[in-house]
Amino acid sequence: MIYSRNAFSTTTDVQTVCVEHLEGEPLSYMTTTAALRMQSLAGPAALVPTTTRTIKQFGRIRLPGAPWRYAITSNGGNILVDGVPDLSWRIDIDAKVRASGATLPEVSRQLHTRIDDSWVTKFRMADHLFCYLVVKPKAVPEGFLSEWDAWCRARGWSASQQGRKIYTMPLTVCKSRAVAEVRKRLREGGELTDEAQTLAAGDGALDAEMLRAADAAIRPRHGELEQLNWTHPNLTVTRATGILAGEEIIDWFSRTAPE
Repeated sequence: MIYSRNAFSTTTDVQTVCVEHLEGEPLSYMTTTAALRMQSLAGPAALVPTTTRTIKQFGRIRLPGAPWRYAITSNGGNILVDGVPDLSWRIDIDAKVRASGATLPEVSRQLHTRIDDSWVTKFRMADHLFCYLVVKPKAVPEGFLSEWDAWCRARGWSASQQGRKIYTMPLTVCKSRAVAEVRKRLREGGELTDEAQTLAAGDGALDAEMLRAADAAIRPRHGELEQLNWTHPNLTVTRATGILAGEEIIDWFSRTAPE
């Protein structure tokens, strides 16, 4: 839903609003139209921001429609309730990760033996849950991702690339599980009916399970899922790319959500 200037992918002169700053500098944007429509959508719908970003990274964003009753960060590893991490959810996630295979320190040590500074610019731990690399995409050794993913999957993890980032993630940490939990809580609290649909949007391999689990889903015509030509019977693909795809996604939510 948000884009750096390098990701706008449009020659059309569009009006934008900055929704993220880093160290005081503007970083990410939405079109003004998308921002206004998202603001109006947040009223009648139970809108739940869902991201692979860490809690700290999510905290930099000022999305229209905030504050959020629920938000999902860390690829589903954390659920924020009124901005505060839900401790019971995180304890359960940590227990599932421990029971499912390798630990983060084990995975991190192994990954360090496979990388070097010629193509990796940063190595980051994310909320003590997973790790990711920031890479020079054209310099990544051929076969690295598939070989690393195979090593990971044998130990309860996976690897995927989105742009300049290569994520190494426990299989038990996924957005779809956190979305299902938030939906359950909203239903139990009377904020959603049993018949309410779940609609989802995403553009990366880490979003695929969430899109598959939704009643209806949309992805932009760019990003990792576009490169993989990923599709599903419940899926719509935008006509536009870049920041205009974000605007199209908001329009799709508005049209698809029941009155």
